[in-house]
Amino acid sequence: MAEDEETGGCDPCFAHHLVGGHPVDRDTWRDVARFRRAERARLLATRKLSISDRITATRSLILALGDIVRFNPGTSLAVYWPIRGEPDLRAWMTDADAAGVRVLLPVMVTKDAPLEFHRWSPGCSMSRGLWNIPVPADGAAATPDIVISPLVGVDTHLFRLGNGGGYYDRTLASLEPMPKVIGVGLAGCQIKTIYPMPWDIPMDAIVLSDGTVAHRR
Repeated sequence: MAEDEETGGCDPCFAHHLVGGHPVDRDTWRDVARFRRAERARLLATRKLSISDRITATRSLILALGDIVRFNPGTSLAVYWPIRGEPDLRAWMTDADAAGVRVLLPVMVTKDAPLEFHRWSPGCSMSRGLWNIPVPADGAAATPDIVISPLVGVDTHLFRLGNGGGYYDRTLASLEPMPKVIGVGLAGCQIKTIYPMPWDIPMDAIVLSDGTVAHRR
């Protein structure tokens, strides 16, 4: 079940909404889910930029991102394949690979399970994943040192509003040691709160396309 879905009919079992043994109040979660869906729809609508504005925004984002992510050879850096108007960091990924960084992409092996991260390099063989998103066709799972996480929205405490599947939080909760997590998004995606639930994991930092950089206190 998606992170922000509601269930109807008879009283459901909320065992699937437990992360680390945290119980969830049904009525509270229903209200939060409705709020998040509305905010997600509103913020996704703001991604409809012209080609020139998108290029400018991406360049600004990559410039700001370079100030907090250094391309140290041997570092494992998980990025993402852009969908739904997300900032396209593939040129930055290519530069990272050329600098000796081990670039990884998220791979959904099974629905409603943590993601795996597989090695990517320019020109590597790709296949279509479970959500029809391109993923590396070969390679074993690896643990990232840094995760670049795409934002639909982000609140003042650096809790992330994503696409609604809960995969990033589920994955981060399973990683040991916990990598450094940096959210990236377009300007204007900041909101006061996402009303975080027990399983939501705050990011260490965010970088936005207007040059905004914020670190978790």
